[in-house]
Amino acid sequence: MSINLKRILSLFTAGASCDQSDRRLILSFYLSLWFLLSAAMVNASVNTTGLAVTDKEVTVGILHSVTGTMAISETGSVQAEKLAIKQINDMGGVLGRKIKYIQEDGASDWPTFAEKSKKLLVNDKVAAVFGCWTSASRKAVLPVFEQYNGMLYYPTFYEGLEQSPNVIYTGQEATQQILAGIDWVVKEKGAKKFYLLGSDYIWPRTSNKIARKHIEKLGLKVVGEEYYPLGHTQFNSVINKIKLRRPDVIYAIVVGGSNVAFYKQLKAAGIDPRKEKPLILTISVTEDEILGIGGENIEGAYAAMKYFQSLPNENNKRFVKAFKEMWGDDIVIGDVTQAAYLGPWLWKAAVEKAGSFDIDKVRAASPGIELHTAPEGYVKIHPNHHLWSKTRIGRALRNGQYELVYETKELMEPDPFPKGYQ
Repeated sequence: MSINLKRILSLFTAGASCDQSDRRLILSFYLSLWFLLSAAMVNASVNTTGLAVTDKEVTVGILHSVTGTMAISETGSVQAEKLAIKQINDMGGVLGRKIKYIQEDGASDWPTFAEKSKKLLVNDKVAAVFGCWTSASRKAVLPVFEQYNGMLYYPTFYEGLEQSPNVIYTGQEATQQILAGIDWVVKEKGAKKFYLLGSDYIWPRTSNKIARKHIEKLGLKVVGEEYYPLGHTQFNSVINKIKLRRPDVIYAIVVGGSNVAFYKQLKAAGIDPRKEKPLILTISVTEDEILGIGGENIEGAYAAMKYFQSLPNENNKRFVKAFKEMWGDDIVIGDVTQAAYLGPWLWKAAVEKAGSFDIDKVRAASPGIELHTAPEGYVKIHPNHHLWSKTRIGRALRNGQYELVYETKELMEPDPFPKGYQ
């Protein structure tokens, strides 16, 4: 029934009489008015912070390095986040709105990350940002997210010792990766002497500080510790030191393009990871990096992470299939790539639980969010904004994949501030 506004106005004037048809007309008018007001109230409730949310779209940010030395590591994260966004949109979006993304390049430069994060939050008014890789980039953007009350979904395994109301950490922290990995190599391989090696910034240095404390707590020995700038390519000097000091384990936290030079030079110097003398245990080389390093140069090395592309569960099989369909059959998927894929899904779940895109409401709704469809398996957001997850050990194969050799039986509770390691 169309609404005759002229007739309704005449009925509201003094002395106007109403028959049954007029009463239906007035009822229809009030119902229409109620629906309009309800829609306005719903729109207001889902967007109370001036975010880039319309009746049809919600805008988010993607912030990673697609240029510079970190591009080799971060490109997979961008691909994973775009895949998740596409899948969510194909399912109808979030609260009836399709996700639109604005992508910015951190360019492997920490001040650039800070600048781009401010643009996304202040100018673009995005509802969430999926981004960063290195701890240096995360530390650079953290004050910006806390000042402007943005929400960052950070995908990389990292050193811990941090907890922010403005960050959901979808990768592992130190107790889930470093301590469990060292415990495994000591128990299963009888390791007693370690050589610590890393790129020169906060994550490798803090991680090796934690590793050293744990090694010494176990009554074992660190026989060397070295750091090199991002992008460094000359490792022959430290390789000679490693040969002289004869460690049982090279504990390697080299990142980005430097990994290509490091593992090739190790092999050329006669240190063959397949012989495990010394054994190589890394917490930084995912399948993404192996693509650049070459499987023949790292075959036999071990990695401690929560995800490998070769995991046999059904969730992962579907994820790998979808990833390759979108990005090509030759693509590889590493730990951080998978953790980046979780970001949009966890954000979607929190938004829908909150019934709003409002940052404060999404934050309050996040603890306890469960994801049964994660490629790594079931995960859950802890009140400290980290994820419960398993720790796994993989052995690198010539084809660029990791063979799973160990995993914890239960999910490990995240503990970003472990006593005795700060």
